[in-house]
Amino acid sequence: MKSVRVNAKSKAYTVYIANDLLKSAGSLISKITGVSKAAIITDDIVDALYSKQLEVSLKEAGFETIKYVFQNGESSKNTDNLVAILNFLAENRLSNQDMVFALGGGVVGDIAGFAAAIFMRGIKLVQIPTTLLAMVDSSVGGKTAVDLPFGKNLAGAFYQPELVICDTSTLSTLDNEQLSNGFSEILKYAFIRDFELLNRLKSNKTLELDGIIESCVKIKRDIVELDECDKGIRNILNFGHTFGHSIEKCSNFTISHGKAVAVGMAIMTKAGVKSGICERHCYDALISILQMYNLPTESIYGAQELYNAAISDKKRKGDKITLIIPEKIGKCILKTVPLSEMRTLLQLGLN
Repeated sequence: MKSVRVNAKSKAYTVYIANDLLKSAGSLISKITGVSKAAIITDDIVDALYSKQLEVSLKEAGFETIKYVFQNGESSKNTDNLVAILNFLAENRLSNQDMVFALGGGVVGDIAGFAAAIFMRGIKLVQIPTTLLAMVDSSVGGKTAVDLPFGKNLAGAFYQPELVICDTSTLSTLDNEQLSNGFSEILKYAFIRDFELLNRLKSNKTLELDGIIESCVKIKRDIVELDECDKGIRNILNFGHTFGHSIEKCSNFTISHGKAVAVGMAIMTKAGVKSGICERHCYDALISILQMYNLPTESIYGAQELYNAAISDKKRKGDKITLIIPEKIGKCILKTVPLSEMRTLLQLGLN
């Protein structure tokens, strides 16, 4: 079993990565927190696959379990569903000594984490991601949120879990598209911080996913420990996300997060090349490996549509926004620009 310790300023916790960890979830968490009432929050697809395993593990460790299930998909990450989860926790009389288990992908982790953050001003949270994307990204670092009609993740909180359990056996039920979504975020980590990771991904031999996940979690850990609340260097993790979120919004969230971020990285890197910031071979390498992992590289939306969506992005501060632009593989810079310059860079990246 691999483990990564995250020493965030607000809370320290461990990310465990191994096969068949759901069977050990109850004993792992009870050693840290003791036993209590456990509210499992999940979606309908994950519920059918993995809820029973988790419930058995928790009950064997002495937990009393309850469960809330909602429809899968980004459209469920809304304020109505958030309130429904809060009412469920209240109806079942959870106290601030009890615990929320977020079992699922990024949508589940985000909304369940936000509910845990605000119910009774904060109850304990365990993240159990079941997708590759959630394992390498959203389950670690404490970002929780729901979407609003005007944009993605506009209501949320920083709230660190007690523990993150990555059971890599759950990846066996993902289809190729879901795996590609995860590799989009993995490629992001390679381009912002880890040239060696990119070379491992380019080999396209049988990948040891536990090690890949560990590498990504360590990169995110290092950045979160420096900037837990996204005031500076943590923004680098948003490479591809500003225009990626715009693509998601323009598609009414029918385009997946991973695919949207892939296009967002391509747009930003091409803009970097054309503006003299980025080396040309960096863009060529990005396009090549995105295609290798069956990820898109071009936007079906135009500059005006994406600009209109981007100005609602939570990273905008007044009439400026911080963009993440690669200089070379393994090194990106933060560039705070007026919205007018963002429009120019967007046009460069699309043309």
